[in-house]
Amino acid sequence: MRALFYVLSAFAVMGLAIWAYDQNQKTQTAMRDVRSLRAEIHALNEALSVQRAEWAYLNRPQRLRALVDMNYARLGLMPLQGAQFGQIGEIPYPLIATQTEGSL
Repeated sequence: MRALFYVLSAFAVMGLAIWAYDQNQKTQTAMRDVRSLRAEIHALNEALSVQRAEWAYLNRPQRLRALVDMNYARLGLMPLQGAQFGQIGEIPYPLIATQTEGSL
């Protein structure tokens, strides 16, 4: 009986060792994936920073003014004036339907 207990214990230890090894491999794979995703996120953040800097560079008021001056005749652009904007009261808001007790 004691020999059977030792054999079963040995198999249990081997089974737990195999399970632990498998879990270790899965953990290492997941950690590699996380490192890869973090590196990708970092690269995308850097690319986004570069694009924001380029956008700010291209939208400089001096550059836009020069473009407008160069293309004034072809585009027919006019300077903005306050009269070109509407008033708040001119916005057509939808009416809110009120519910009565009988329509519920």
